[in-house]
Amino acid sequence: MIVASLLLILVAVVLLVAGLAGGSSVLLVVSIAASLLAAVALVAGARQAAGDRLAAERPERPSRTAARPAGPAFAYGPPVEPEIPVQHVPPTVDAGGTGWRQPPEPPVADAGSRGAAPGAVGAYDDEPAAQDVSPADAARVARLDAEVRVIDGRPRYHLAGCAHLVGREHESLPVGEAVELGFTPCAHCAPDTVLLADAGRL
Repeated sequence: MIVASLLLILVAVVLLVAGLAGGSSVLLVVSIAASLLAAVALVAGARQAAGDRLAAERPERPSRTAARPAGPAFAYGPPVEPEIPVQHVPPTVDAGGTGWRQPPEPPVADAGSRGAAPGAVGAYDDEPAAQDVSPADAARVARLDAEVRVIDGRPRYHLAGCAHLVGREHESLPVGEAVELGFTPCAHCAPDTVLLADAGRL
């Protein structure tokens, strides 16, 4: 555009000189028109050059649509991490009690009427077998409030005087709670028989 304006200025000068030398008013009018066109072209070229220079100096800003991908996760703020489901594990410690109450772990198959095959082997070599109790008696025991003793991580519950408790840390809790936690009666001290007999005398 600037080159075109320079050419128009050159043509206007030539026409002006020719018009003055020959006394032609037509050449003078055309020279003035060429000068005006040259001025317009010069202003337009200068504006275009200034705009190009400004665009080159200013870094391009990314468009808003390119900066934030479309989709529901980006509609109202930064991307949201997907929620990972967490498996609920019931607590093994009673917050209102005085100590731990750990049910047997891993599960131990009990011999007798509680659904295990006879002769099932426990998780510990020195663990006594489970007392053989009928389902009706087991249901009655589960409703009692009498206290029994449990050893953390072991599958049996015992009477207070059971020899299996000697030298082992244990805790007292209601027999119904012990049954609910998965403990089973010890065949050595037979707590279900004693507890049902005591309940029958009341």
